[in-house]
Amino acid sequence: MAVDERAKGIIKEGSIQVRVKRTGMYQLITLRVKRVQLGQEKFAELYFQRVIDRTELQRLANELKLPIEAENGRALPEGTSPKDFAGL
Repeated sequence: MAVDERAKGIIKEGSIQVRVKRTGMYQLITLRVKRVQLGQEKFAELYFQRVIDRTELQRLANELKLPIEAENGRALPEGTSPKDFAGL
């Protein structure tokens, strides 16, 4: 799967602010780009250091077309693997 231009722009910028539902209310949070080692390559993902509901994580990953990691887990866009984001 090819990474779209919006996702490349987010990676280049280094962060993005998104609206998520946390603990029953909507909040504006900043997701920062983080590089994670995968074998001999690194792949890019968005990271938030607090807990986000798994359904919100998956929704954001599908919407932004990038993997997202929070305190409670990682979500990838449907139909992708970390290898799709290696070298970005």
